[in-house]
Amino acid sequence: MNVVRLVRRAKKGSKEALLQLIMSEKDVYYKLAFTYMGNSHDALDAMEDMIVRLYEKIDQLKKEEAFYSWSKTILVNSCKSLLQKRNKLVLFDDWNTTNEKVLPHALTSDPYSSSDQQMDMQALLMHINNHQREAIQLKYLHDLDYQTIAGITNVSIVTVKSRIFQGLKRLRDHYRGDVHE
Repeated sequence: MNVVRLVRRAKKGSKEALLQLIMSEKDVYYKLAFTYMGNSHDALDAMEDMIVRLYEKIDQLKKEEAFYSWSKTILVNSCKSLLQKRNKLVLFDDWNTTNEKVLPHALTSDPYSSSDQQMDMQALLMHINNHQREAIQLKYLHDLDYQTIAGITNVSIVTVKSRIFQGLKRLRDHYRGDVHE
């Protein structure tokens, strides 16, 4: 699949080309939306909102090869917008109702699958602030690079690196019992 060619066709009004682009990454989009929304129904709502926005704004995309990072940014913004409308906190609020455990570095078809080496990630992540939690999840659960995370969260790469570093440091300290609150 040639992303640039499909994006150019989508810009010319081809709904089929846009659908091909979206469907080729549907699992990635779902996992990202699920991370923010905490349940399948809301994740699908966010994806639906993203698709509408992509269709309406595809002509604003300047670099065709950046379609996937651009679309993930739109998805994250859709999630945050929906959460704001529903007065929910960003990330993992309803997680207890879906899954209790998550293996941080293993991504399978279900982003929160369990294994023998599982840990209670939700409880652990509650010990860091929302910005650190978001950056760590985007980096380690979704394997996004610093540049992409910076674009999604609308901060500099330095800020992303700092949030991840400080969040991981705080998690290590908490895990070892060196909590300084």
